[in-house]
Amino acid sequence: MSAIHPAWELPDTTPVLQAVRRRTPEERTLPASEKIMRAFRNDPRDVRVVIVGQDPYPTPGDAMGLAFSSNATSIPKSLRNIYKEYEDDLGLPAPQHGDISAWADRGVLLLNRVLTVEAGQAGAHRNLGWEAITEAAVRQVARNPHLVAILWGKAAQSLAPIIGEERCICSPHPSPLSAYRGFFGSKPFSRANALLQEQGGEAIDWRLPA
Repeated sequence: MSAIHPAWELPDTTPVLQAVRRRTPEERTLPASEKIMRAFRNDPRDVRVVIVGQDPYPTPGDAMGLAFSSNATSIPKSLRNIYKEYEDDLGLPAPQHGDISAWADRGVLLLNRVLTVEAGQAGAHRNLGWEAITEAAVRQVARNPHLVAILWGKAAQSLAPIIGEERCICSPHPSPLSAYRGFFGSKPFSRANALLQEQGGEAIDWRLPA
């Protein structure tokens, strides 16, 4: 698995990974084993925004261990919708690739509620134990003095009471099935920066390489 920054205080992942292996052969588990914990490679004390998704992309080759981020050559449909809102909200050109990992290096925790999935079977690894680990991660970063959560979809929004409703930006998931129900026009990026600055924190540089 990806190296975890030593400042993270997370439960043991061994039982969860064992449950995943009982459910799905390793060759059909996404993302690749070395990327499963990639969201935790940076110092949790540096997190200023946490974006919470559901589970990794189930298309082989897309999932890379960071919520909503994909390979440079692939832009999944949910990410295309995120890019549309990125353009409308910030007036920046949409990238022509799927890699949003630059945000992770600027204080954004890109966290799926469930960290693995079976290829071709969205939601296959829910309720196997990942939820306790990602909840612990959210509880930890919620202690940071300057923090905003962007919660897309009901699975993510279940974490709002932990973070504090006043620090959360909630909208429907950017999936094509729900984006038109309130995701478009929600302006999550500019609103997150405004909330951070109200807290006395520093805004996020949301610019991505085109």
